[in-house]
Amino acid sequence: MISNSLVIDTNLVFSALIPKASQIRDILFESNINFYSPNILISEIFKHKDKLLKSSKLTESEFDIYFNGIIERIKFIPTDFIGLDSRQKAYDLCFDIDIKDTPFVALSIDLAIPFWTGDKKLKDGLKQKGFHNFYNH
Repeated sequence: MISNSLVIDTNLVFSALIPKASQIRDILFESNINFYSPNILISEIFKHKDKLLKSSKLTESEFDIYFNGIIERIKFIPTDFIGLDSRQKAYDLCFDIDIKDTPFVALSIDLAIPFWTGDKKLKDGLKQKGFHNFYNH
């Protein structure tokens, strides 16, 4: 277990890029928490960059400043570095809720640190299956 650490998911990074989400950004930038994420988070952000630019009302340059600041706070772990047992447990938990979240849950299991998500459906589904290691701010 890595103390004072969290796995952060893509939807929270999306939220942190929207100006009104200052509480999430404050936690990201002003806390002494160590953040971890599977490296797929970066490609997810770029895949949705146009939509994020539109909804955030940020200029591309402002977006890049926020995004670079956020990713500098996150330690990215290649999915292949996550243990096979953890990946299998996460798949079993996520496959019928949202399979795209499997790497995030797997990393939380593998590092034995809480998972920070704003996805209520995912959180409720995981709790029903016995996964309760969440960060509640």
